[in-house]
Amino acid sequence: MIKNSSKMLFMIMLLISTLIVISSNNWLSMWMGLEINLMAFIPILFKNKNNFSSESCMMYFLVQTMGSIVLLMSILLCPMIMMSPIMINDTMIAMMTISLMIKMGISPFHMWVPEIMEKMSWNNCLLMTTWQKIAPMTILSNIISINSLIMIPIILSTVMGAIGGLNQTSMRKIMAYSSISHSGWMIACMNYEHKMWMIYILIYSIMNIMIMNFFYKNSIYYINQTQIFTSNIFNKMNYTIMMMSLGGLPPFMGFLMKWMVIQTMMMSNLYMPIIIMMMSSLITLFYYLRMMTTMIMMNMDMNKWIMNEGNKSNIIMLMMNLSLPMVTIFSFF
Repeated sequence: MIKNSSKMLFMIMLLISTLIVISSNNWLSMWMGLEINLMAFIPILFKNKNNFSSESCMMYFLVQTMGSIVLLMSILLCPMIMMSPIMINDTMIAMMTISLMIKMGISPFHMWVPEIMEKMSWNNCLLMTTWQKIAPMTILSNIISINSLIMIPIILSTVMGAIGGLNQTSMRKIMAYSSISHSGWMIACMNYEHKMWMIYILIYSIMNIMIMNFFYKNSIYYINQTQIFTSNIFNKMNYTIMMMSLGGLPPFMGFLMKWMVIQTMMMSNLYMPIIIMMMSSLITLFYYLRMMTTMIMMNMDMNKWIMNEGNKSNIIMLMMNLSLPMVTIFSFF
């Protein structure tokens, strides 16, 4: 009971800290919200109390502290720190952007993300790739402006997120590189349509919840472990649809996210960055397909449709996966 209540306390702190950042109208309050968020997330990471957990906590703490130091320095350099987020100078924008890129693991500051996620549980991986992005992205949306320099981390993130996942066999590392790639798409979305990134992160969070919940329930940590589901048609269909959606194949939900970004960037005549990002997306699709082929290419026993509790939950998840593409289809009418 004590263990559960302490976890609930830290989860509430995590929620409140993000709300502080979202609702703040000055930089110090935003920085304070990020620090509360860090202090709440560290105990959640440390829940397992093993060597891997301790190492991931220390690495995460050091990286986030470095980002916080740069962020605080940029705030203190501004003569009007208590004023509106709009009243900032170019130096502060550059330093704050770098600090937030460090905190979110945006390329070229991305190398810590796969190493830390490899040592986390699936629940913590889910928090880190979804909820923990909201507060820094909110701050970034206040300072980002249309310029060519922001395209450098956007393109680097999509390219490094694609290339980095090619040689991986660990599911958690693959999902980490996937998160880096999607972060680049989110910033591109934010750079040209400030509020659209909220829709992107919402859709991405829904997909991540389903995928990581699937991995957690079935104790999947490496690609070859997917072979144990060759006898269950529901698991095969769920897994296949989720991977294709995350890869951005039409008509699945993941395609809607990337189509919004492509459409917005085309209106700004940014054809070369779009081509690079689309080519990177094809590379990520390759390793999503590699994650599927391990299970799909195995012999499938079509007779084992036993209606147990596990299959009931699989049917519900399958219905969700099949209904989400309808949202994408109707969005074009």
